[in-house]
This record gives sequence, C-alpha cells and structure tokens, in this order.
Amino acid sequence: MSQALRWQCEEGVLSLQGELVHNSLSELWQQRRQALGGVKIIDVSRLSRVDSAGLALLVHFSTSSADQEVVALQGVIPALHSLIMLYNLSDVLSYQVGV
Repeated sequence: MSQALRWQCEEGVLSLQGELVHNSLSELWQQRRQALGGVKIIDVSRLSRVDSAGLALLVHFSTSSADQEVVALQGVIPALHSLIMLYNLSDVLSYQVGV
C-alpha cells in the first residue's frame, strides 16, 4: 500500500512528501492548476519513493509553466536521480540532487 502523498505551496515552492507513485498521485494531478500557481521550485527531498508515473508527473509539472519558465526540482533523492538518468531526462529537467 502506498504512503499518502502530501503537498503544500509556500512562497513559490511546492513541497511534496510521501510516495509519488501511480496509486498516490491522482489527487495532485486533479489539483495541478491550484498546486502549481506561482511555483518556481518543486521540493522533492521529502519523497520516500518515486516511480515512472511520478517522474512523468514531475516532467509535466516542471516543463508546463504558463510563462514558459522551467520549474526546478530541488532535493532530488537518489532513486529519483536514477530514474532521471535511466530515462535520459537530465537535459530536460532542471534539478539539484539532495544531500
């Protein structure tokens, strides 16, 4: 069973926590317009797991800004970084690997 996905927006940062997997992301997808309003950074450092569906959502979120500005991923966890490399998305995404 997937851990619940929680998110909050504050000062241009969308912070995600929990598991960003196929079974947990539908509510965030449905509320994407509200969640992404004014967002410049998506903080993924508190995610415990990401699958390919979660990565697809992050790619969409980071490249579909209304003002054509790329939204950066902050705190990319090792498992997510592996997916980014596996799918050859390092040139598509702006991201910072977490500590």
